Amino acid sequence: MNVLHYSYMDAPIGGLILVTNQIGVCYIQFGQDETSMHAIQSWAKKWKYTLADQPTPEKHHELHQQLHDYFRGKRKIFSFPIDLHGTMFQKKVWNALLTIPYGETRSYKDIACSIGSDKAVRAVGGANNKNPVSLLVPCHRVIGANGALVGYGGGLSIKEQLLTLEGVLLIAK
Repeated sequence: MNVLHYSYMDAPIGGLILVTNQIGVCYIQFGQDETSMHAIQSWAKKWKYTLADQPTPEKHHELHQQLHDYFRGKRKIFSFPIDLHGTMFQKKVWNALLTIPYGETRSYKDIACSIGSDKAVRAVGGANNKNPVSLLVPCHRVIGANGALVGYGGGLSIKEQLLTLEGVLLIAK
């Protein structure tokens, strides 16, 4: 079995657990409690990984630095390698998300059309929900067709914080 390394990071949006394999970052978990660790362990088991016994922050120095720079408004593009695990459709959606520039948004319909699946709006939402590295693969930049904030694995308040950080003007509630 391949080993996953993990570390904890405090961020303006709350605590995170960052997980990498030999290729790159493969999972980012919001929260640092027992439930969060259980979610990581379940994901690891599904993809036939084993989790390191202890945190290994020394393996994540560059990832931590890039995320800190992002939260300070000094980084718009991440260069840390990503290793995506999901279905072919999910990976297609996630790759489309990578094309959304910092500070811009797209609708679920826009993403569906961009991958040639115009009618798969709900499936795009489902793929976003399963995004294992949502800060680096920016599903927070996907909003409702009417401009409303809808759906985000980390919660709508975090989605709003991320979009505000990126300078996106949000529609008043």
